[in-house]
Amino acid sequence: MPVEHGREDVNLLFVTGTSTEVGKTVTTAALAAVAAAAGREVAVCKPAQTGIAPGEPGDLAVVTALAGVTRTVEPARYPEPLAPATAARRCGAPLLTLAETAAAIADLGSADLVLVEGAGGLLVRLGEFTLLDLARELAAPVLVVAAPGLGTLNHSELTTWALRQAGVECAGLVVGSWPERPDLATRTNRADLPRVTGVELVGAVPAGAGSWRPERFRAAAPGWFDRSWAERYLGPAATEPGIHPPIAASAP
Repeated sequence: MPVEHGREDVNLLFVTGTSTEVGKTVTTAALAAVAAAAGREVAVCKPAQTGIAPGEPGDLAVVTALAGVTRTVEPARYPEPLAPATAARRCGAPLLTLAETAAAIADLGSADLVLVEGAGGLLVRLGEFTLLDLARELAAPVLVVAAPGLGTLNHSELTTWALRQAGVECAGLVVGSWPERPDLATRTNRADLPRVTGVELVGAVPAGAGSWRPERFRAAAPGWFDRSWAERYLGPAATEPGIHPPIAASAP
């Protein structure tokens, strides 16, 4: 969706997960790589980083290394690996506010695409607000990163239901870590995820892709997303024709 920063062609895309450790950061890096390869200037915001000491590389460093995107902003950081609001209280830091986070995103407005990666799931308190609150405030679509195996149907349906109830656009579902040899539950979830959520499955990131060399990662990333979806949210010619996500050939 357009961002009101003086440029009508600036787009926002939020990235959330059905839970923690489902592949949000690597998915964000893949989105950034695809958009950058299509000639877009990409910026990435991580509103709150936890579990990382000052000066240590966090999730944005992963995005930078994999995608080559260097324009990033991290409004808040807390040392303990907890929900951001909890981590802030425990270290005596003020809670991050919706207004200051929106302002940090606005500062990235000269980019063609601004990606915003949440922490944990959709309703995790980033401070005085959740990612859902921020998406609603900025009228931004939200891409949901889901796990592939058991439990993902419930988590995915709850997440997409919350978006729908709040009137926030769900941009689609992406499996954040698609295994090389999917088991029965994973294969059947491929068909069931769109059915139970009413949301299109638009891509999948191969398991272990976060450890790939940047050159390999950037070359492969366009093949992980549906082409028509990528052109809508990441820009025209964002993926190569004839390439499909790794889940496409996996029959349930």
